[in-house]
Amino acid sequence: EKLRAEGFDRLILERTGLVLDAYFSGTKIRWLLDHVPGARERARRGQLCAGTVDTWLIWKLTGGRVHATDPSNASRTLLYNIHTRAWDEEILRRLDIPRELLPEVRPSSEVYGETERTIFGVSIPIAGDAGDQQAALFGQACFHPGMAKNTYGTGCFVLLSTGATPAPPQNGVLATIAVGLRDGVRYALEGSIFIAGAAVQWLRDGLGILRSAEEVEELARAAPSSEGVYIVPAFVGLGAPYWDMYARGMIIGITRSTTRAHLARATLEAIAFQVRDVIEAMEATSGITLAELRADGGAARNDLLLQIQADVLGRPVVRPAITETTALGAAYLAGLAVGVWKSTDEIAQHWRMERRFTPELTAAEREALYRGWKRAVERARQWVEPEAR
Repeated sequence: EKLRAEGFDRLILERTGLVLDAYFSGTKIRWLLDHVPGARERARRGQLCAGTVDTWLIWKLTGGRVHATDPSNASRTLLYNIHTRAWDEEILRRLDIPRELLPEVRPSSEVYGETERTIFGVSIPIAGDAGDQQAALFGQACFHPGMAKNTYGTGCFVLLSTGATPAPPQNGVLATIAVGLRDGVRYALEGSIFIAGAAVQWLRDGLGILRSAEEVEELARAAPSSEGVYIVPAFVGLGAPYWDMYARGMIIGITRSTTRAHLARATLEAIAFQVRDVIEAMEATSGITLAELRADGGAARNDLLLQIQADVLGRPVVRPAITETTALGAAYLAGLAVGVWKSTDEIAQHWRMERRFTPELTAAEREALYRGWKRAVERARQWVEPEAR
């Protein structure tokens, strides 16, 4: 809050594409340096190292020989200037973080080093490094501006490729580096949704209306519509594009005829509505109109969820043959570095569609549903009383 009061949040947004939040590692590093005796001096002498989890893994796997990260991970620290593609000296000065503490930033697809022979019995090249959502974007072969993917998991993570130029972070979505290759970096817009599959877990564990999360599709199909019921799963506030930590969860529109099937369907609809919120913000920010959405993650196996998503978006939703695209993207990056594949064009030829979901609602039906969602969200926002904050 002190940094925001000083206007530091505007500088952070302009240079890093991120909101000033303790979620990112920069403020955590500052706290450690402030509270661990002697830490800042040791950092200045080059006796301490910091980084994101990939940095730690590379360090451990190489036996401490390589202290490095890639641009996609560096761009999630609050410390990396996504325009100059370097650690930002002014931000480091304002946070009093020594540059000596931070890793070297190297391309996402490059041989960083080799693993210690004692770990796997042989030395293996470490040839790819990327953030999980950026790796998923790469695994979905979203290489051109306007291509987007959503990972459906405990939360949702929507990334829209914007090409070689970063779109300004506006309308509640963040700018990030999607990947750093030898010929330069590619950028994306990102929207993080806090609660998606976790809402289905709540139906199971909190309300007890499911025995397993997998049952939600069958139960939701028993209700052809949610009959005006809306669930706003703001259990920990709302993420993009609202960024409202004081919002709280809500069920609204219930009547005596509401059943657990309606609640199950309303939960799947809530996931889809949140994704539309993010995509509309991305389109407004980038000027790009999305043609289709590629889906991955565990919940992407739910056919009804993806059909609802297509209906709510009014655009096709496409599920690939391989939905574990984060691991696939990491493999592609490594293979590109060691010559298994020669280019992203060659990698794109390996992408395969498993199923395409097309909208079945009329535009009038879709917009009526979405208006109800927006009304429900407004009632859930800023719910926590000021004196309780």
